[in-house]
Amino acid sequence: MFRHFLPLLTITLLLGCRAAAPPEATPSALTTQSPLTPTPDSFTNARVNMVASQIEARGVSDPLVLEAMRAVPRHFFVPDEYLDQAYADHPLPIGYGQTISQPYIVALMTEALGLEAGERVLEIGTGSGYQAAVLAEMGVEVYTIEIIPELAARAEEDLKEAGFGNVYVLNADGYWGWEEFAPFDAVIVTAAPDHLPQPLANQLKENGRLVIPIGPIGAVQTLWLFEKVGGELQATNLGAVQFVPFTRSGD
Repeated sequence: MFRHFLPLLTITLLLGCRAAAPPEATPSALTTQSPLTPTPDSFTNARVNMVASQIEARGVSDPLVLEAMRAVPRHFFVPDEYLDQAYADHPLPIGYGQTISQPYIVALMTEALGLEAGERVLEIGTGSGYQAAVLAEMGVEVYTIEIIPELAARAEEDLKEAGFGNVYVLNADGYWGWEEFAPFDAVIVTAAPDHLPQPLANQLKENGRLVIPIGPIGAVQTLWLFEKVGGELQATNLGAVQFVPFTRSGD
C-alpha cells in the first residue's frame, strides 16, 4: 500500500434521502471495562519498533493513536500460523477471504477520524477486531458490524478476552449502518464499496468524520475522509489503497 495526497475536493451529497430500513438485528455487547493496561510481553519491543518504523516514520503523529498502537497486542488478533508476522508491515489473512490491515493503514485511518475520548464511533467490517481494539483503547465507544458470522463471533470473543470494553459487536450487513445508536461522531469502513453507502452518510453527526476506501474490486481504490459541514459532505483524498471488497447480504 502507498499514500499520496491530492488537493482538497469538496463533494456535496443529498443527505435527506433515507434508504429503506435495514433488517432488525440484535447486538452483542461486551462487558464495559477499563481500557487495556499495557503489560510487558514477548511482543512489546516488536510493537514499539512497529510504531517507530512503520507509523511515525510515515507521518502519523497523533499521540493518542501512537499510544494505542503501542498498547494493543496485534498478535492477539492474528491467526496462530502468522504470529511471526504479527507486527510486519503488511496485511495478513484472517480467513473467509478477509485480512487484518497493515498497521500503518490502521493508524492512518484512525488519525484521520480526529477522535476524542468519549465519542461514539461506528466501524463497518469488524474482521479480526484489531481496529475496534485500537479505537476502544483511545477511550471511544465502538459499535462494530461484521457480516460474516464466524468472524463476528471470533472477534467478540477475542476482544472480550483481551479486556476491551465499550465495544458492541453486531453480525449484520454493514451497508445499513446501525440506526439504533446513530448519529455517530465518526464512521470508519474497513472494506471497499464502489460508492459511499447513503445510510452511513445519514448516520453521521454534524461535524462528524467518515473514513472509507472507495473503488472497484481488485483494483487500487481511493481512501476518502468525509466531513459533514452544514449538512453536506466535504471530501479529502487521502491517497491510494487496496482493500478487500465490501460484502453485502446475498453476495
